[in-house]
Amino acid sequence: MEQKEQLVSFWKEKGFSDKIVAAFQEMPREQFIAPELQPFAYEDRPLPTIRGQSISQPTTIVIMTQALEVEEGQKILEVGAGAGFQACLLSKLVGEKGKVITTEIIPELVQLARRNAHHLHCSNVQVLETDGSRGVEEEGPFDRIIITAACPKIPEPLIAQTKEKGIIVAPLGTLQEQLLVKARKEGTRLEFEFLGPFVFVPLQGKYGFD
Repeated sequence: MEQKEQLVSFWKEKGFSDKIVAAFQEMPREQFIAPELQPFAYEDRPLPTIRGQSISQPTTIVIMTQALEVEEGQKILEVGAGAGFQACLLSKLVGEKGKVITTEIIPELVQLARRNAHHLHCSNVQVLETDGSRGVEEEGPFDRIIITAACPKIPEPLIAQTKEKGIIVAPLGTLQEQLLVKARKEGTRLEFEFLGPFVFVPLQGKYGFD
């Protein structure tokens, strides 16, 4: 656990939210990866899961979560559940009155994310097997949307399903490199803030890469 404490100390030095850091401390990252990878659970790097997918680098997760400006009671849509780590982290931040809808297109990951959410008692997390790039219209509008896969642009349905003044965080760019953006909805426009270069697995579905 020394590596975990080193991460926590690093984030505190960098001024990340105490609530986010505390939520991460509660989250056993080792439960989201294969047994043979568990010794590397708190190295600050992405780790493979299944079907060519990965669980993001811890610092990347913290950066994206901070950019979302999560508040208790909010409803959040995550596009790309993966193994469920980000959704479980968000569930702690929105609290019992909040809700996290997370979508995943790969059936094996849907089952894995559901198991992880159940084992960690994240009862306010709902994992849907669907094309998240289209959003989840019947559950919208959302206070916050987070896309955890590279996309060429923010899908129009997701913009439509975001509340006024809501925030979308997404990595936009090519398959090789993306720029992480924070977009706040202002009427019919998005106000962008750029958070630096990153590399994510590609978004699948209608509004993902071909």
